[in-house]
Amino acid sequence: MKEPTIETPQPVWRPVTPGTGGERELLAAFLDHFRVALRRKAEGLSDADAVRRLVPSQTTVAGVVKHLRWVEYAWFQFRLTETRIEDLDPMLTTDVVDADFLIEPGETLARLLDDYDEQCARSRELAAGYDLDHTVPSNSQRVSLRWIYLHMIEETARHIGQLDVLREQLDGAVGD
Repeated sequence: MKEPTIETPQPVWRPVTPGTGGERELLAAFLDHFRVALRRKAEGLSDADAVRRLVPSQTTVAGVVKHLRWVEYAWFQFRLTETRIEDLDPMLTTDVVDADFLIEPGETLARLLDDYDEQCARSRELAAGYDLDHTVPSNSQRVSLRWIYLHMIEETARHIGQLDVLREQLDGAVGD
């Protein structure tokens, strides 16, 4: 009698966060860790589940992905490069509260994830052109690229926590 073969699942790529390295390398690695975690938390859901509201706010899995795409745009492509307000994407100048969390008809989770990945790649490219000490105006103060990295790590990690809870409520998935 032949033994049944058991297929071992292929590991999913995860960025390795180095334990040592330069400041820029560590900041970029931690941000990339959370960027990949966002995709891992969202992938595999149906579009219907991705837009299901499980809390009173506009927070949905798809909404968080869309929001973080716009946060990447706002900090790296708008603020870091000091783009003129007239050239800003209309999504960020709308009067609609939480517009970046709202899913429009025809928007799919797969497309939102691809848009997020594309914006993250653009953010990496833009950040590479500046010193960590480079500062830009932000409201009533100036912030450095270092500050932007730290803020993006905090913002992305916080929303990953929301995705943890939403995903567990949707289909019981837990863990990385």
